[in-house]
Amino acid sequence: MTYGTRLRSIGWGSIAVTAMLGAAEATLAAADPPAGMQLAPKQVTEHKVKVVAGPSVQIDERGVVSLAWMEDDKDVRTLMYARGNEPGGTVGSPVRINRPDETPYWRQEAPAMVVSGDEVFVTWGLMHPKAGPQQPLATELRLSRSTDGGRTFEPSVLVNDDSGVIQHTFDSLHRGPDGRLYMAWIDGRDGKKEPGTYAARSLDRGATVTKNLKVDEGTCVCCRTALATGPDGTLYVAWRKIFEGNVRETVVARSLDGGETFEAPVIVGHDQWVFPACPHRPASMGVDREGRLYVVWYTEGTDEIPSVYLAYSDDRGKTFSEKRKLNTARNTFPDHPQLAVDPAGRVVVIWEEQAPVKRDVVVSVSTDRGQSFTAPFKVNERKSQTPVVAVNGRGEFAMAWIEHGMPGHKMVVQTLRLPEVKVASEEGVKP
Repeated sequence: MTYGTRLRSIGWGSIAVTAMLGAAEATLAAADPPAGMQLAPKQVTEHKVKVVAGPSVQIDERGVVSLAWMEDDKDVRTLMYARGNEPGGTVGSPVRINRPDETPYWRQEAPAMVVSGDEVFVTWGLMHPKAGPQQPLATELRLSRSTDGGRTFEPSVLVNDDSGVIQHTFDSLHRGPDGRLYMAWIDGRDGKKEPGTYAARSLDRGATVTKNLKVDEGTCVCCRTALATGPDGTLYVAWRKIFEGNVRETVVARSLDGGETFEAPVIVGHDQWVFPACPHRPASMGVDREGRLYVVWYTEGTDEIPSVYLAYSDDRGKTFSEKRKLNTARNTFPDHPQLAVDPAGRVVVIWEEQAPVKRDVVVSVSTDRGQSFTAPFKVNERKSQTPVVAVNGRGEFAMAWIEHGMPGHKMVVQTLRLPEVKVASEEGVKP
């Protein structure tokens, strides 16, 4: 076997590879994007701090980009938000999200974020006030809101409705077509060996949060959840579930009643990946206007070869298509896949490609609702990680990632326009 055991430092976005990826020099992705795609100039901000966790990215209907991240410097952890000054413009000055007396979780990943007009919503982990040496990972899940375009943030609202000194994290946040906010996370309140997947809603634009709902149990402890909604309001939540024999599968559960109840989860890829620990690699989802649900995820399957796959569902998450492998480079380690889907079904997937001496960010695109994908092309210039992608209703994509440098870090944002295409629905979405 060419690949050895891999360990991710949870929440810090770093990978430690304990065996070399192969003696041969890695063959990385092509450097040039396909013809017809328009990549805007990169916007770069410098962060002279010890650690940057993130970013999260959103792009609004005007084409203005928003970013959220966490900075850790001199033992002070701060959640930050910034947005562009105008469509295609530079990113403005960052604004603090958490209050000075609120300490974000020390293994905080990128805060989850939703932007709608002048409203900005962010979920994040707060160190539990009763956390101690016996419960160092204990957190509260918080929801922060801005109603003035991110210039100021209101005091955060508690999301989890239990008082357990446990972990409530690896959260996702999504706004449905009806304006409701949906939250999902991993929660250990049942006291079992493996935690569960929980969900909640806000029906009043983030002012309050509803009673928590247990979606399922046997959840992989640190593979982040994902949320999406279809044009008919169907709500989807994805996570990695543990089956008998330490088989770890990406699953999706759907709700047909606005998040009040969820059906049993459905396995997406049937990878049969046996792994005795948490891989710390989440899935990502998106839905087009025809209701096709797309899922991208990482797995090593039965052959223990790291791979990024995509599958889709045309029956609202009841069944999934045959999975398609997206990574093509030899002797590299693909990681952290994320996707965004526009209403026409144009799909942008972004992920890391790691080799022994470098780490690149690559992109693959489909303009035919996932039937074919371009060869992955590189977008970064220096060693980079944790790429993310978002899209607005007009089909404008925004990508962001972290580039490492001295004495700090750089956050890079780049927008992408795809060729206009006419995409007809094939069979429609089945009930």
